[in-house]
Formats: sequence, C-alpha cells, structure tokens
Amino acid sequence: METKESHNTVEELGPIDPLAPPPNSHDDSALRKIGKKPVLRRSFNLMTVLGFSCTVLITWEATLFVFVSGLQNGGPSGIIYGYILVWLGQLSLVATLAEMASMAPTSGGQYHWVCMLAPPKYQKSFGYITGWLALIGWQAALASAGLLAGTQIQSIVSLTHPEYRESATTWQSTLILWAVLALITIINVAFTTLFAKFESLSFILHILGFFGVIFPLAFLSEHANAKDVFDSFTNLGGWETQGLSFCIGIMGNVFAFVGGDAAIHLSEEVHHASTVVPWSLVATILINGTLGFAMLIATLFCMGDVDAAFAEDPHYPYMPIFRNAINSTAGAVALSAVIVTMIFVATTGALASTSRIYWAFARDRAIPGWRFLKKTSPRTGIPRNSVLTAAVIAAILALINIGDATAFNGVISVSIAGLLGSYLMASSLLLYRRLSPGHIRLASQADAEDGDRDVHNTIGKRLTWGPWRIPGALGVANNILTCVYIVFVLFFSFWPTYREVTPENMNWAVLVTVVVLLFSTLYYFIWARKSYKGPIIEI
Repeated sequence: METKESHNTVEELGPIDPLAPPPNSHDDSALRKIGKKPVLRRSFNLMTVLGFSCTVLITWEATLFVFVSGLQNGGPSGIIYGYILVWLGQLSLVATLAEMASMAPTSGGQYHWVCMLAPPKYQKSFGYITGWLALIGWQAALASAGLLAGTQIQSIVSLTHPEYRESATTWQSTLILWAVLALITIINVAFTTLFAKFESLSFILHILGFFGVIFPLAFLSEHANAKDVFDSFTNLGGWETQGLSFCIGIMGNVFAFVGGDAAIHLSEEVHHASTVVPWSLVATILINGTLGFAMLIATLFCMGDVDAAFAEDPHYPYMPIFRNAINSTAGAVALSAVIVTMIFVATTGALASTSRIYWAFARDRAIPGWRFLKKTSPRTGIPRNSVLTAAVIAAILALINIGDATAFNGVISVSIAGLLGSYLMASSLLLYRRLSPGHIRLASQADAEDGDRDVHNTIGKRLTWGPWRIPGALGVANNILTCVYIVFVLFFSFWPTYREVTPENMNWAVLVTVVVLLFSTLYYFIWARKSYKGPIIEI
C-alpha cells in the first residue's frame, strides 16, 4: 500500500521564492504527516485565500442572473426563503468540510478524505468514485463559468445595440469562451505570487462592486411593496403543489453557492493551511451569503416590470432591470460590466481549483495521462500540465455549444450533481467515523501514544482531529444536518424546471453523470486498477 514514487523535490523547482517558507516549515511537516511531499509553493495567506474563495463563489453577482429559475418556480417569496434555507445549509456544509480540511489539508480534498475515512474494504473504490465526482463537477463548473462570461458579453452588446439580439449565435459565445479560457490560462500559469495578488485585487473589486451596484439600484429605482416581495409565490412550472415548485426553484440559489470547496484544493499552497483554509471556508459563506441576500432583496424590490425585462432578455433580465431602474443605458452597461468582470475572475479561480484536482488525482495514478498531469513547472512550481488540460477540455466541451446549446447545458448541469455527490461521500463517512468510538482521536493524545512523526490521516492510517473542529454533540448534529441538506438538494438537482418535459428544458444531469461514472468505472477495470492504490504515501 505504501508505494514509493519519485516526485519533484524542492531543489528541482528552481530558485526558492524568498517570501516562501523554508522546506522544513510547519506546513510542509504537516503535509508529510499525511504522506505527501511538499511540491507546490505556498504563496497564499488568510486574506489572499479568502479573496480567492469569495471570488470563485461570487454569490451576490450570481443572484442577479440565477433568480430567473426562482421566479418561475417559487416566485419572489420562494426565492427569499429558499435563499435562507440554502445559505444555512451551505454554512453547515462548509463547517463539515472545514473539519476535514483541518485534518488533512491537501489538494485532493474530498477524494483524500473519503480514502482515509471509509472502512478498509471500501477505501480504494469509494475514494476513486469521489475523485471522479469532484473532477467532473469542477470541470463542468469551469465550462459553465466560461459560457456565462461569453453569453453575458453578448447581452451587454444587445443592451446597447438591440438589433444584435436577432443575429447573436452560439458560435460567437463559444469564441468568447475560448478567449476567456486563453486569458485565464495565462494568469494561472504565470507566477504563483502574481496569481495571489490577482486574487487580492479581485476581492477588493468583489466588495466595492457590490456597493457600486446596489446603491444606484436601491436609490434610483421605484420600489415594489413588501407584500409583492415577501408574500408572492408562483408555480409557472405546472407542478402539483406549491411546495414542490419551491423545492425545484431553489436550485438557482444552490448554483449561487456552487464552488464552496474551491480554497480546499489550494491547501498545499496556503500558509498554515490546517487553520487558514477552514476559516476561509466559513468566512466566505458568511460574507458572500450576507452580500448575496442584500442584493437579492434589493433586486426583488427594484425589478419593476419583470415581464418586460424577460421579454427583452430572457436569459439575463437583470440588465434591462438595471437600465429601467437608473434610466440610463450607459449606466446599466457599467453595472453589468462589473458582473461580467467578476464572472471572469470566478472562471480564473475555477481553473485553478480544477487543475489542482487533476494534479492531486494524477499524483495517485487514478486518471488517464497521470504521468503527464502530475508534473509541475520547474520555474513556478505550478501544475502547468493540469492547468492546460482543464482549459483544453473546457474548450472542447464548448464545441458542443456550437452544435446544440441544449446539449451543452446538459453537460454543464452536472456541476451541482458532481460536487454535491463528492460532498455527500465525504460528509457521510465523517459522520460514520465520529459515531464510532475511538476512531478519531485528538492529535495530542495520538501523538503521545504513537509518536509525533507517525503518518496519519491517510489511507490505512490512524485518524486525528485537526486544530479546527466542532466538538462533541454539536459537531455530530451539524454533520447530520449537512448530510440531510446534501441529500435534499442532490435529489432535486435532477428535476427539470417544467413538469411538461421537452428536449429543450430537460435536465440532463443524470444522464451526463451516469455516462462519466461509467467511463471512469470502465477505465478503472481496464487500466487504473493496475496502478491505482489510493493516496500514495510518498515519504
């Protein structure tokens, strides 16, 4: 099980960054204790990784274009109460993820945790499935974010030149997506310190942009009355009950919180990762959740004639809402440009997280081309091959959009299913372990019994809590809440928007997820089972 393998060493990475910690730092020592060699350079601190996490999530920005599904199923009131439900559920979820990130701060994230938490008989297979779920979820999220940037740029053009709306095509949005992928790839592979600074500046824009959008929207527009916002439900999907319509409509709010594990996959590039990453996860949900809720309330009070906005732009009605609210096309373009810029930033972060999953999974020989994907740049220490691979696959997926936009939407709809599936595997196994007496010990107790240098928190080794955890019955209760929330959301993520299903409105997430899992299973039995043994202990 403890397979030895040659990896890049610190000497092989070229000149050492003077701002980076020494090779024998506490962070590197903690990484060695979970069986992994320090390879990636640590250039993120609490503020930069918090900025990264917040700008990948872009919750307040996303509420402006995902509330469309909520208006169809649930209405304004359904959106608000659904948002609160999702917000609380996500807070419980990231708290559970934070506990595991503190135990084993590794780029593998859910994949590594499932391997270390599962019963010995299932560690290898459960970890393999979880890794593929996380991988397809993030790959789909990357393609989805890039398409959002492309189509919203088209909507901005249509806002200033209405005649363009009739001639806008999917191949144009695909070309914009490719341009976005090319630019964010350059940002990702340039320098680790430059990328961290980029995330810091993006975090500032994320906060300032919120006030720059909400103040004109709130102060210059006419307002609806409170009853129309807090006591107005709709069921345009034709479902049997309002409750069922509400459950389907909250998927828009779920999408606004997709990517909550982004910072986890940069753990091996963060100083003091066992505490910084958990706190950044929780702080991201608190900050973004607050900003998103405020923007949602402001939008619902200020959206005016929403039917006219939908008629003008059925995909991104927030743009005509901006124009009607502030009575200025130029002002609406400026506000919309802030949203598009933040989508670009989120796509940049999505590429970083996706590439780290490729790299971590390849490090353990679990995916095709693992020898190529596990390599890091001698100059920067960045997994450049994984970055390029994630970008190229997203670009290839975009070709589907040219032929059939509905088929492409089916591909990207798997983002929620894949990520939630990986969360459920990890969270349910943590609950299993913490309910089994003696399975997870305090680090101080375990070190005293087994020796401080013993490898732990990896496959086949002892389990110890990290410095960040929710103790006792409160932790168990939160863990249970997390699992219930994920099952609820995962179940409704496969439902279509309308009861009368057509090829255009069908939710293809189930089909795409099953196809990818079948491919991964086939690859495992044909090839991967010969080389894949779970997380490799490298030291």
